[in-house]
Amino acid sequence: MKSSLCICFLALTTFALPSVNMLLEKVDFNQNMTSDIKARVVLTQKKADQGTKITEMNYYRRDEDNSFLIVMTAPPSEKGNGYLRIDDNFWMYRKNTRTFQHVNRDESIGGSDATAQDFETRNLTELYKPATDSAGNQIISEEMLGKIPVYKFEVVAQVNDVAYPRKTYWVRKDNYLPLKEQAYSGSGTLMITAYYLNYTEIRGRYVPVKQMYIDEFEKGNKTIVEISGISLKKLDDAIFTKAYLENVSK
Repeated sequence: MKSSLCICFLALTTFALPSVNMLLEKVDFNQNMTSDIKARVVLTQKKADQGTKITEMNYYRRDEDNSFLIVMTAPPSEKGNGYLRIDDNFWMYRKNTRTFQHVNRDESIGGSDATAQDFETRNLTELYKPATDSAGNQIISEEMLGKIPVYKFEVVAQVNDVAYPRKTYWVRKDNYLPLKEQAYSGSGTLMITAYYLNYTEIRGRYVPVKQMYIDEFEKGNKTIVEISGISLKKLDDAIFTKAYLENVSK
Protein backbone atom coordinates (compact mmCIF):
# COMPACT_ATOMS: atom_id res chain seq x y z
CA MET A 1 0.00 0.00 0.00
CA LYS A 2 2.80 2.40 0.92
CA SER A 3 4.53 1.60 -2.37
CA SER A 4 1.37 2.37 -4.34
CA LEU A 5 0.97 5.72 -2.59
CA CYS A 6 4.56 6.64 -3.43
CA ILE A 7 4.04 5.75 -7.08
CA CYS A 8 0.86 7.86 -7.23
CA PHE A 9 2.60 10.81 -5.57
CA LEU A 10 5.50 10.61 -8.01
CA ALA A 11 3.11 10.50 -10.94
CA LEU A 12 1.30 13.59 -9.71
CA THR A 13 4.49 15.57 -9.20
CA THR A 14 5.92 14.45 -12.52
CA PHE A 15 2.95 15.53 -14.59
CA ALA A 16 1.91 18.67 -12.70
CA LEU A 17 1.86 21.69 -15.00
CA PRO A 18 2.39 25.33 -14.03
CA SER A 19 -0.52 27.74 -14.26
CA VAL A 20 -0.83 29.85 -17.40
CA ASN A 21 -0.88 33.00 -15.26
CA MET A 22 2.47 32.05 -13.78
CA LEU A 23 3.94 31.57 -17.25
CA LEU A 24 2.60 34.94 -18.40
CA GLU A 25 4.19 36.57 -15.35
CA LYS A 26 7.53 34.93 -16.19
CA VAL A 27 7.36 36.15 -19.79
CA ASP A 28 6.53 39.68 -18.62
CA PHE A 29 9.40 39.72 -16.14
CA ASN A 30 11.95 38.48 -18.67
CA GLN A 31 11.10 41.10 -21.29
CA ASN A 32 10.38 44.23 -19.24
CA MET A 33 13.49 46.40 -19.29
CA THR A 34 14.77 48.16 -16.16
CA SER A 35 16.31 50.96 -18.26
CA ASP A 36 15.61 53.01 -21.37
CA ILE A 37 16.60 51.44 -24.66
CA LYS A 38 17.59 52.72 -28.09
CA ALA A 39 18.21 50.45 -31.06
CA ARG A 40 18.28 50.12 -34.82
CA VAL A 41 15.54 47.97 -36.33
CA VAL A 42 15.45 46.46 -39.81
CA LEU A 43 12.25 44.97 -41.24
CA THR A 44 12.68 42.68 -44.24
CA GLN A 45 9.28 42.17 -45.75
CA LYS A 46 8.67 39.54 -48.43
CA LYS A 47 5.41 39.57 -50.35
CA ALA A 48 4.48 36.92 -52.87
CA ASP A 49 3.33 39.46 -55.47
CA GLN A 50 5.68 42.39 -54.69
CA GLY A 51 9.09 40.93 -53.90
CA THR A 52 11.26 42.11 -50.99
CA LYS A 53 11.10 45.47 -49.22
CA ILE A 54 13.59 46.52 -46.52
CA THR A 55 12.56 49.15 -43.99
CA GLU A 56 14.98 50.66 -41.46
CA MET A 57 14.18 52.69 -38.36
CA ASN A 58 15.47 54.07 -35.08
CA TYR A 59 13.60 52.77 -32.05
CA TYR A 60 13.39 54.40 -28.62
CA ARG A 61 11.64 52.76 -25.67
CA ARG A 62 10.97 53.60 -22.04
CA ASP A 63 9.10 50.96 -20.06
CA GLU A 64 8.57 53.00 -16.89
CA ASP A 65 5.89 55.11 -18.58
CA ASN A 66 4.94 52.81 -21.50
CA SER A 67 6.43 55.11 -24.14
CA PHE A 68 8.13 54.34 -27.43
CA LEU A 69 9.10 56.19 -30.58
CA ILE A 70 9.85 54.85 -34.05
CA VAL A 71 11.50 57.08 -36.66
CA MET A 72 11.73 55.61 -40.15
CA THR A 73 15.11 56.06 -41.90
CA ALA A 74 14.69 53.97 -45.08
CA PRO A 75 13.50 53.48 -47.79
CA PRO A 76 13.23 57.07 -49.07
CA SER A 77 9.43 56.76 -49.38
CA GLU A 78 9.16 56.06 -45.64
CA LYS A 79 12.03 58.22 -44.36
CA GLY A 80 10.81 60.77 -41.81
CA ASN A 81 7.57 58.97 -41.04
CA GLY A 82 7.13 57.77 -37.48
CA TYR A 83 5.09 56.27 -34.68
CA LEU A 84 4.75 57.60 -31.15
CA ARG A 85 3.20 56.00 -28.09
CA ILE A 86 2.62 57.87 -24.83
CA ASP A 87 0.66 55.98 -22.16
CA ASP A 88 -2.50 54.74 -23.93
CA ASN A 89 -2.20 57.13 -26.89
CA PHE A 90 -0.66 55.99 -30.16
CA TRP A 91 -0.01 58.24 -33.15
CA MET A 92 1.22 57.72 -36.69
CA TYR A 93 3.12 60.68 -38.20
CA ARG A 94 3.35 61.33 -41.93
CA LYS A 95 6.14 63.64 -43.07
CA ASN A 96 4.52 64.59 -46.40
CA THR A 97 1.47 66.11 -44.74
CA ARG A 98 3.15 66.89 -41.39
CA THR A 99 0.15 65.45 -39.60
CA PHE A 100 -0.42 63.09 -36.70
CA GLN A 101 -3.17 60.49 -36.85
CA HIS A 102 -4.45 58.65 -33.79
CA VAL A 103 -4.34 54.93 -34.65
CA ASN A 104 -4.91 51.56 -33.00
CA ARG A 105 -2.31 49.17 -31.59
CA ASP A 106 -2.79 46.85 -34.57
CA GLU A 107 -1.50 49.51 -36.98
CA SER A 108 0.99 48.03 -39.44
CA ILE A 109 4.53 49.40 -39.09
CA GLY A 110 5.83 50.57 -42.47
CA GLY A 111 3.29 48.43 -44.30
CA SER A 112 4.78 45.22 -42.85
CA ASP A 113 3.24 42.31 -40.96
CA ALA A 114 4.68 43.72 -37.72
CA THR A 115 2.32 45.94 -35.72
CA ALA A 116 2.70 48.57 -33.03
CA GLN A 117 1.77 45.91 -30.48
CA ASP A 118 4.99 44.06 -31.35
CA PHE A 119 7.06 47.07 -30.25
CA GLU A 120 5.32 47.99 -27.02
CA THR A 121 5.69 46.58 -23.54
CA ARG A 122 2.23 46.22 -22.01
CA ASN A 123 2.22 43.21 -19.71
CA LEU A 124 0.62 40.06 -21.07
CA THR A 125 -1.00 39.56 -17.66
CA GLU A 126 -2.92 42.81 -18.23
CA LEU A 127 -4.03 41.91 -21.74
CA TYR A 128 -4.77 38.19 -21.62
CA LYS A 129 -6.13 35.47 -19.35
CA PRO A 130 -5.95 31.68 -19.64
CA ALA A 131 -8.22 30.04 -22.19
CA THR A 132 -10.19 27.09 -20.83
CA ASP A 133 -11.73 23.96 -22.28
CA SER A 134 -15.35 22.82 -21.91
CA ALA A 135 -14.55 21.45 -18.45
CA GLY A 136 -13.10 24.76 -17.29
CA ASN A 137 -9.49 23.57 -17.32
CA GLN A 138 -6.68 25.78 -18.56
CA ILE A 139 -5.44 24.75 -22.01
CA ILE A 140 -1.78 23.93 -21.45
CA SER A 141 0.51 21.02 -22.33
CA GLU A 142 4.15 20.01 -22.50
CA GLU A 143 5.63 19.57 -25.97
CA MET A 144 8.86 19.57 -27.93
CA LEU A 145 9.40 22.43 -30.36
CA GLY A 146 12.13 20.91 -32.46
CA LYS A 147 14.58 19.71 -29.79
CA ILE A 148 13.50 22.23 -27.13
CA PRO A 149 11.05 21.31 -24.33
CA VAL A 150 8.26 23.90 -24.16
CA TYR A 151 4.96 24.69 -22.51
CA LYS A 152 2.22 25.24 -25.07
CA PHE A 153 -0.76 27.21 -23.81
CA GLU A 154 -3.68 29.31 -25.02
CA VAL A 155 -4.88 32.73 -23.85
CA VAL A 156 -7.84 34.98 -24.60
CA ALA A 157 -8.05 38.75 -24.38
CA GLN A 158 -9.45 40.35 -21.24
CA VAL A 159 -9.34 43.89 -22.71
CA ASN A 160 -10.73 45.23 -25.97
CA ASP A 161 -7.69 47.05 -27.40
CA VAL A 162 -5.66 44.08 -28.57
CA ALA A 163 -4.84 43.22 -32.17
CA TYR A 164 -5.79 39.55 -31.72
CA PRO A 165 -8.35 38.26 -29.19
CA ARG A 166 -6.85 34.77 -28.96
CA LYS A 167 -3.26 33.51 -28.98
CA THR A 168 -1.28 30.32 -28.54
CA TYR A 169 2.25 30.42 -27.11
CA TRP A 170 5.15 27.97 -27.07
CA VAL A 171 7.42 28.98 -24.16
CA ARG A 172 10.72 27.38 -23.19
CA LYS A 173 10.55 25.33 -20.00
CA ASP A 174 14.03 26.30 -18.82
CA ASN A 175 13.94 30.11 -19.04
CA TYR A 176 10.31 30.95 -20.00
CA LEU A 177 11.20 32.73 -23.25
CA PRO A 178 8.59 32.53 -26.03
CA LEU A 179 9.79 30.66 -29.12
CA LYS A 180 6.58 30.64 -31.15
CA GLU A 181 3.27 32.45 -31.10
CA GLN A 182 0.09 32.12 -33.14
CA ALA A 183 -2.54 34.88 -33.26
CA TYR A 184 -6.20 34.37 -34.14
CA SER A 185 -9.06 36.63 -35.17
CA GLY A 186 -12.32 36.81 -33.25
CA SER A 187 -13.80 34.18 -35.59
CA GLY A 188 -10.95 31.79 -34.85
CA THR A 189 -9.02 32.28 -38.10
CA LEU A 190 -5.25 31.93 -37.79
CA MET A 191 -3.81 35.29 -38.85
CA ILE A 192 -0.13 35.39 -37.87
CA THR A 193 2.52 32.89 -36.80
CA ALA A 194 5.54 34.47 -35.10
CA TYR A 195 8.88 32.84 -34.38
CA TYR A 196 11.35 34.32 -31.88
CA LEU A 197 14.61 33.22 -33.46
CA ASN A 198 17.21 34.88 -31.23
CA TYR A 199 17.42 36.73 -27.92
CA THR A 200 20.11 38.80 -26.25
CA GLU A 201 20.38 39.13 -22.47
CA ILE A 202 20.69 42.63 -21.04
CA ARG A 203 20.99 43.14 -17.28
CA GLY A 204 19.08 39.97 -16.53
CA ARG A 205 16.28 40.68 -19.01
CA TYR A 206 15.87 39.50 -22.60
CA VAL A 207 15.34 41.31 -25.91
CA PRO A 208 14.19 39.31 -28.96
CA VAL A 209 16.71 40.53 -31.56
CA LYS A 210 15.43 38.43 -34.46
CA GLN A 211 11.81 37.56 -35.09
CA MET A 212 9.87 36.25 -38.07
CA TYR A 213 6.19 36.96 -38.68
CA ILE A 214 4.38 34.76 -41.20
CA ASP A 215 1.11 36.04 -42.65
CA GLU A 216 -1.24 33.05 -42.51
CA PHE A 217 -4.11 34.95 -44.14
CA GLU A 218 -2.26 36.10 -47.25
CA LYS A 219 -0.02 33.14 -47.98
CA GLY A 220 3.53 33.79 -49.09
CA ASN A 221 3.96 37.00 -47.08
CA LYS A 222 6.36 37.26 -44.16
CA THR A 223 8.37 39.86 -42.24
CA ILE A 224 11.71 39.41 -40.47
CA VAL A 225 12.53 41.87 -37.66
CA GLU A 226 16.19 42.34 -36.66
CA ILE A 227 17.38 44.57 -33.80
CA SER A 228 20.97 45.79 -33.40
CA GLY A 229 23.01 48.63 -31.91
CA ILE A 230 21.26 48.43 -28.56
CA SER A 231 22.04 51.25 -26.10
CA LEU A 232 20.77 51.46 -22.52
CA LYS A 233 21.69 55.08 -21.88
CA LYS A 234 18.95 57.16 -20.28
CA LEU A 235 16.89 58.93 -22.91
CA ASP A 236 15.88 62.57 -22.75
CA ASP A 237 12.22 63.14 -21.91
CA ALA A 238 11.92 65.35 -25.00
CA ILE A 239 12.39 62.31 -27.27
CA PHE A 240 8.93 61.00 -26.47
CA THR A 241 7.07 64.03 -27.82
CA LYS A 242 5.37 65.05 -31.05
CA ALA A 243 7.69 68.03 -31.30
CA TYR A 244 10.79 65.80 -31.31
CA LEU A 245 9.34 63.52 -34.01
CA GLU A 246 8.48 66.50 -36.19
CA ASN A 247 11.96 67.95 -35.73
CA VAL A 248 13.94 64.79 -36.60
CA SER A 249 11.71 64.20 -39.62
CA LYS A 250 12.72 67.47 -41.31
